[in-house]
Amino acid sequence: MSTEPREHREYDELRGDGWTRLLAAARRRLERTGGVLDGDIGLTGPSEAERRTAIGITGRYRPETVKRLAVPLSDLDAYLHDRYGTGLLTTLGRLHGPLRDRPAERADEEARREQAMKSAHSSPLAGQGWFAAWLERIAADGTLTRLVRRGDAPLLDAAVRVLERLPGDRDRFPGDQDRPPAHPAGVLPLPVLAEWATGDTKALVPGSPLEQLVLRALAQRTGGDIPRVRAGRRALWESAGAIADDLASQVLVLNIGAEGDTVVCDWLRDAADFGIPFRLTLHQLATDPVVPAARTIFVCENPAVLRAAAGELQDTSAALVCTEGVPSAACHKLLGDAVRAGARLHWRADFDWAGLRITADAVARHGARPWRMTAADYTAALSKGESTPLAGPPAAGPWDPELARAMAESGSAVMEERLLPALLSDLTRT
Repeated sequence: MSTEPREHREYDELRGDGWTRLLAAARRRLERTGGVLDGDIGLTGPSEAERRTAIGITGRYRPETVKRLAVPLSDLDAYLHDRYGTGLLTTLGRLHGPLRDRPAERADEEARREQAMKSAHSSPLAGQGWFAAWLERIAADGTLTRLVRRGDAPLLDAAVRVLERLPGDRDRFPGDQDRPPAHPAGVLPLPVLAEWATGDTKALVPGSPLEQLVLRALAQRTGGDIPRVRAGRRALWESAGAIADDLASQVLVLNIGAEGDTVVCDWLRDAADFGIPFRLTLHQLATDPVVPAARTIFVCENPAVLRAAAGELQDTSAALVCTEGVPSAACHKLLGDAVRAGARLHWRADFDWAGLRITADAVARHGARPWRMTAADYTAALSKGESTPLAGPPAAGPWDPELARAMAESGSAVMEERLLPALLSDLTRT
């Protein structure tokens, strides 16, 4: 004897071939409209069983050649009431579970989206153009919707708290008594930042959803995209004053020398005596402070320039620091200490939008002087060979407004290796 409840056995007919597609279409329609019993549902290419079912429901004959069946929801509801004592909504619920109210779900989802954005826009960072652009992008590309649907909308608030607490923005919270101590180099370790902002030291581990959200914001702030390689992501964090690893944060130098009686200072002096390139880690700079002996320091972006200086000029080259792209925390630590000790920086980067942003930041942060970064330098370099197209959002070069205009007009990027003869001439000690 069957143990299935009697009311379910009574619906056996509705589980047959003539009803399966019809009831599935009815469920989709009612879920989409919030249960409104208006309009028709249709079946294309109906089977013989479906044709007979439609005739029984509506009382209207349909020929065997019919290509599409239309069944009014009101007729289907009345038929089920007459035959089973339950209307369409109740019957569908008993057969396959409660119907979803998609209009209500959409309204609830939209309300949660609006609340998440309202909370984010209440941040002190809301007046920053990059912050507003970041929020606009994650709302437009479906990221926010996916977070809401997964129940992860609080991640957006967490990302905002992380951004607010980055070292560069910490002056926005002068009354924050829970501010953790910074790294000796003035940067914030990621686990410390994560715990301070979220209460979880592992919230910003590589690949986590929160890390991805924050990196998108930092990439928006720097005018680029999230780097694909781990080293690029690490550099992006460092550009905001946070570090994943103070041993991985490094700076490449040539002939900077050093003042002081420490092991690292001895290494730098020995390297400078022989014109040998040397790498310094943030850990070394924080635990064994280094003050460069050079009072004039040139800064380039690409290792090819430093390699050429070491190969051709050796120990006769002027002091040179290579940022290898976006300057690392180690680079900023070394050069910041050098400037405070009285050094003067001459800074250059590639002639692309990222290079202009890097140089402008160096001017603002370290008082650096642009080095062969004028419109005339760009035009001369552009005339010497093929160039790559400019990519990414445009940037300004406040030290020479004509430079950005010339770059925008040509649409071409010029790597600094194109200027190598002139750069080596500048680096030749007299």
